[in-house]
Amino acid sequence: MEDLKSALNDHMDLMTDMLEKITTEFRSGFRPALDNLIGFFHAIDWKEPWLIGLISFHVLLLLTVIMTRRNLNFQMCLFLMALTGVYLAERINTVLANNWKNFAGQNYFDPHGIFLSVLWSGPLLLIAIIILMNTLFSLCQLIVRWKRAELRHKARLFSQQAGLKSHLVWCACLRDFTMPICEIQWLPTL
Repeated sequence: MEDLKSALNDHMDLMTDMLEKITTEFRSGFRPALDNLIGFFHAIDWKEPWLIGLISFHVLLLLTVIMTRRNLNFQMCLFLMALTGVYLAERINTVLANNWKNFAGQNYFDPHGIFLSVLWSGPLLLIAIIILMNTLFSLCQLIVRWKRAELRHKARLFSQQAGLKSHLVWCACLRDFTMPICEIQWLPTL
């Protein structure tokens, strides 16, 4: 029994040491990444008109997505356009790298496309994710409406098959997204 306790204690000590090493490495590894990110944002002249225009474009696109969230066809067009913009980011980066003197004070467009990925593709991907979440939410609501209509239809068929001369008075569907449950009360016709 003592051997088991000592083995467990040794194992726990080993796990504690490993966890401390991992957290220390994570903290030391996270700091340089944060410093690089801060340096990246300080290296950019945010007052350049084309950057203001780019940020304004993303804000307007986000507002358009929010305002048209009930129009799924338009949302799908915006979704495809956003993903097309991400797909064309490499070509856009090449064109902008060749012509940066015409609109920018310095060349932000490196061969790897980091700048364009952060300021062009990143926001477009976030907007596409918002559109996708809205579409999934709308589809869930549509499934619930469809299931409620199916239950009402089954109740009508049941009353017709049973030959009851009664009216459907009450069908309260619970607002649970997993499975709507209906309770049906019948009143005979006078």
